[in-house]
Amino acid sequence: MAHFVINVLVIAYCLSRARDWAWDKVKFYIDVKKFPISIGIIVFSYTSQIFLPSMEGSMSKPSDFHCMMNWTHIAACILKGLFALVAYLTWADATKEVITDNLPSTIRAVVNIFLVAKALLSYPLPFFAAVEVLEKSFFQDGGRAAFPDCYGGDGRIKPWGLALRCTLVVFTLLMAVFVPHFALLMGLTGSLTGAGLCFLLPSLFHLRLLWRKLLWHQVFFDVAIFVIGGICSISGFIHSMEGLIEAFKYNIEE
Repeated sequence: MAHFVINVLVIAYCLSRARDWAWDKVKFYIDVKKFPISIGIIVFSYTSQIFLPSMEGSMSKPSDFHCMMNWTHIAACILKGLFALVAYLTWADATKEVITDNLPSTIRAVVNIFLVAKALLSYPLPFFAAVEVLEKSFFQDGGRAAFPDCYGGDGRIKPWGLALRCTLVVFTLLMAVFVPHFALLMGLTGSLTGAGLCFLLPSLFHLRLLWRKLLWHQVFFDVAIFVIGGICSISGFIHSMEGLIEAFKYNIEE
């Protein structure tokens, strides 16, 4: 709901300036240096794999999971595309990495309040999914884990386990505070981890698990996805790193 309010406020402001939209600035071309970064950003915005298994397990009708995934991703693609287009038409080449920085100070203050609420409300979903993976891998692997169990006999988390969770929260906070250039960071993360989760690992697992049952065109698509995803991942990572290095080296503003 907080995210919905943010979208409504930003789009409403953009629509109020519809008569000044810069249609002549909309051009369809590929910047060889920025395009891989853009792919990383787009991939990053769809990396929800870490909490999808727990979400499927919590559904009242797990059989509707695939239908839900299809429709939500289609809707997200359309809405994100329209949001980006409307914002760019409003500010054109002056569009900043974080769109709220383009808003007037009064509207920006309201939007920022809802952004904080959204961050606080949405952070636990990926956080606890990541914590669950880490705890099962390193602290709860049936006695085979590298570290002692972080839960006591009564099922409550031990103080040092809670301290590790707090450390993870503080680490992500420091990353958000001290690493500027949000778009480049998103591109770097999307190229490094998002491509693996969205393109590389799924195609590899599909080939590995169903190799004897796949038709030739299915194998071709899996290999094509893996190759294209690998190229986008490597090029996006390189160009994102170059952009971050240049930004820090020459103190470029966001």
